Amino acid sequence: MSNTVELLGHYGSDETIACSAWTSTSRELTDGKRERIGKLINMLWSQGHETPFEKATVHFLVDTDIASHIHLLKHRMSSLNAESARYKELKEDKYYLPEDWKGIRISDNGEALNTPSDDWHQRLAEYTEEGNRLYHACLADLEPVLGRKRAKESARFFKTYNSQIQADVMFNMRSFANFLKLRRSPEAQFEIRQIADIMLEQVMSISGDPFKETIQAWKNSNIIKEEV
Repeated sequence: MSNTVELLGHYGSDETIACSAWTSTSRELTDGKRERIGKLINMLWSQGHETPFEKATVHFLVDTDIASHIHLLKHRMSSLNAESARYKELKEDKYYLPEDWKGIRISDNGEALNTPSDDWHQRLAEYTEEGNRLYHACLADLEPVLGRKRAKESARFFKTYNSQIQADVMFNMRSFANFLKLRRSPEAQFEIRQIADIMLEQVMSISGDPFKETIQAWKNSNIIKEEV
């Protein structure tokens, strides 16, 4: 199963950000000021006046492998809630398989794996499914002895790193820019780059283009270095 991203909603717009900045003088939004929103936003971002960008937000629902989820957790200026195997049994057994593994054959060194698989993509699927089977079996045996809470929080050790969990994540536009800068970098892990690209694409596709000037300011500052 692929990682997925859904834009749940957003709050604010370029106008929200501009009005926040104009609070220091006057928030009254005249026609003349509206014409200067793009110039103002570009000036704010280029000169490091980033606080007004915290007044607008984007909100996502993400199904992601645990490795990518950890990258999301590192962004402490975001707001995130996620599924917890400590509090619920993960019955769906969702997991992620790297598409670029398909067709990469197991070499002679793989004979020790004792598997009928001939490529690593399928082997990872088998390994993950075995972990899921052990997770449920262990949970059933632990619960009568240790209780439901302890059984759930410890049986999850059988869950593999590619297991998928659902996360509700919200960024203000200042923290979203930082996320995009770091997670769309060529040095970032492939999977989190995909997630960041999809997030940006969805924000740029919001009806009415409410963050057009903000996105342009990021492009001017090389926060966004390539088209999505």
